[in-house]
Amino acid sequence: MKRQLIIFGSGDIAELAHYYFSTDSDYEVVAFTVDAEYLVSPEFCGLPVVPFGELRNFFSPDNHEIFIALSYSKLNQLRKEKYLAAKALNYRLASYVSSRATVLNDGVIGDNCFILEDNTIQPFVTIGSNVTLWSGNHIGHHSTIHDHCFIASHVVISGGVEVGESCFIGVNATLRDHIKIGEKCVIGAGALLLADAEPEGVYISEVAARSKVPSSRLRKI
Repeated sequence: MKRQLIIFGSGDIAELAHYYFSTDSDYEVVAFTVDAEYLVSPEFCGLPVVPFGELRNFFSPDNHEIFIALSYSKLNQLRKEKYLAAKALNYRLASYVSSRATVLNDGVIGDNCFILEDNTIQPFVTIGSNVTLWSGNHIGHHSTIHDHCFIASHVVISGGVEVGESCFIGVNATLRDHIKIGEKCVIGAGALLLADAEPEGVYISEVAARSKVPSSRLRKI
């Protein structure tokens, strides 16, 4: 018998979570929940949407779990707040780990994690709670990803890296081995980080500029 799951959210990530949990897990999604002021429809993905403040009246924590399907909004703070609010209501938080991910760390993964396809998690990695690993990342051996982080696609985190709480790491970023990323850092898309990052730091790579040579001239080169 599948475990009963409620998804917090009614946006794109909630729709994706519904897809992944429904097609590749031992959970059955039975409802969605949002804060009352954001409830615009009584249904989402063909399932009921319940105000979060009334959730316990409809779905008991004794036999239902929650997944917080939110993005990195406000540097992961909103997802963290809802994660803690669900815990305060005594709900267990579900994690999704794709069957198409390579997970070699003996399952040292916290709750409310969202680990999509083609991630490689090497041995001796520790992943905290409320962590999102979008598709196609490499998490090197002996690295630690602390709680409430969001790591976008095709990020390379080399061995022995420590990523502090509530960090965001953008698409195609690369972190060299044995460095420490302070909490609440933003590592921009395509950035190459070779040394420790201070807490609340923002590290952005240069954006490609348009060449003065038009593409039509490339045929003559």
